[in-house]
Parts: sequence; C-alpha cells; structure tokens
Amino acid sequence: MKSVGVICGGFSSEFEISIKSARTIVDNFPECYKAYMVILSSDGWFVEIGETRFPFDLNTMTAPGTEFKMDAAVVYVHGDPGENGKIQAFLEIQGIPYINSGPLSSSLSFDKWYCNQFLKGFGIPVAKSIFMRSADEVSYSSIIESLGLPIFVKPSDSGSSYGISKVKNVNDLPDALAVAFKEGRTVVLESFLEGTEVTCGIYRGEKGLITLPLTEIVSENDFFDYEAKYNGRSKEITPARVDENVAEKVSELSKKIYDLMQLRSIARIDFMIVKGVPHLIEVNTTPGFSQASIVPQMIKISGSTVKDFWNEIVKVELESSHRV
Repeated sequence: MKSVGVICGGFSSEFEISIKSARTIVDNFPECYKAYMVILSSDGWFVEIGETRFPFDLNTMTAPGTEFKMDAAVVYVHGDPGENGKIQAFLEIQGIPYINSGPLSSSLSFDKWYCNQFLKGFGIPVAKSIFMRSADEVSYSSIIESLGLPIFVKPSDSGSSYGISKVKNVNDLPDALAVAFKEGRTVVLESFLEGTEVTCGIYRGEKGLITLPLTEIVSENDFFDYEAKYNGRSKEITPARVDENVAEKVSELSKKIYDLMQLRSIARIDFMIVKGVPHLIEVNTTPGFSQASIVPQMIKISGSTVKDFWNEIVKVELESSHRV
C-alpha cells in the first residue's frame, strides 16, 4: 500500500489552520492509501504516526526508524512555502507526484496583484488597484484620487485575510499599510466594490471541470476578515442567494480562470457581484479544508461527501494521470 504525505504547517500565520485542514484530509483520504500528516515547522520536518512525531528526511522522503516512505503528496500548507508553490517545485525535483496546482500556478495565485493583473489581461473584471513595495512609494493623495474611499489594503502574498484593512479615512492609511507590510513583502490597494460576495469551489472530476454550489459571504464585520472566517463572525449561505443566470456567469468565469491558470485539484475563487457582473477578488489554490471551512460545506450541499470528493480527486490527479 502506497503512503501519501499530507504536507502541512509552514512558516506563516496560517500554521494552525493548515494543521486542521490536513487532519480533515487525512481522515477522509481513500482507504487504498496510507495517509499521514507531514508537518513543517520552524523546528524542522516531521511525520505524524499515531500520536508520535518522527523527524522526516527530505533527501530520502522517509522517517528514519519507521516504515514510512512518502510515495506521493498533498501539499496543504496555507501560505509560505506551500501555497506559493515552493514545496511543489521541490517535489518535482525529487520526482514525487503531488495532488496540487504546480509551482507557477501556485506562485501566481498567491500574489493577489500579479494574479489579478494577469487575469485582467484576459478580460476578467477586477477592482482598480495600486501595487506598493514600500509604504512611502505612492503619495496618499494620489491613492485617494485614483481609488477613492473606502479602499482595501492587503498584503499581496498572504492568506486567511491576515493583514487586511478596510480604510475609510485617509488618516488611517499609514496604520493599515504598516499592518499589511508586517504580513507581506508587497502590498496591494484596491478600490471598494459594493455588491454581493460569493465564492466558487471548483475541481477537475472524472467528467471534466465541476463547480460546487456557490456560497454567499455575509460578514458581521466590515468585511470577510480572519475573525469573520474562523471565529463565527459571518454567515456562509449555500447555495448563494443570487439569480440563476448570475450563478451561471460565476461558474463559467471560474472554469475560464481554472483553465487559464492551469490549476489542478481543488481551488476556490472569490467574487464580488456588482450590478450582476462578477468581479474577481482572488484565487485560492489551497482553500481551507477544516470541518468548519467553506469547501467541505459546499461538498455536503452538493449531495456528496468529503470522502467521495477525495476519492475522485485522487483518481483524476494521481491514478488517471499515471502519477503513481
């Protein structure tokens, strides 16, 4: 029986979220494989066998002193160095098959500004934005003149809404930029889009691209921030309360984005519906997968189970493509 390592943890603020996602995946992985959590932390790499963590050797893909040898992987590190494609690139060098979008797709999607600019070139509607490499690169007056108020200030390369602020007054801009630059090397400022926020889960199944029922996001906070996502400060309504033709537009746009970016496995794509037109917010190649996360809820509403979902993903991404 082949062993699959679900790689999780990482170096970002999303460490614990990644651990929860990985545990859900391990618990629901096809029984014809042995799935283990392979945990990356500041202390090194470890594989969890039972309740014990053993050091994991990256050169041999084994845990010395155990029978574990990683034959394939699922990279589920939220943030650096998984969601940005670094681990996938290493696995390709090592010849280890994995169930994820590749290094280029992951790196592109992880940077909000570059991803949106890439997709904008293919006619995908996005918010107006300004890219910043330092807090004093652009004058505040020119920012407000270009984007208006309110605006969103986001780290370009971070997830789970860490470091994001909604700025309603120009005097709050310095603090918002400082918070964003703590989480990311670069920052994107985006104009405010007023409308209905929805998110679309999408993956390649045995019959082609499949979109899951849309989820509508109604935050009790100013926007869908970390507290709203993980501390119950939002309503996630599935299926979303949008017209059928709007839902179809989101589905087709999601499929176009999935193909343009050459994504694999599960992705979640966030939109703001403005006067019936879906505007892209961001593309997530490693969406949260804990029991409380959106995608598992979408799967249940679709009439499937998380276990059946991973069975299909493995068939398409590993077995049908002869990666294992």
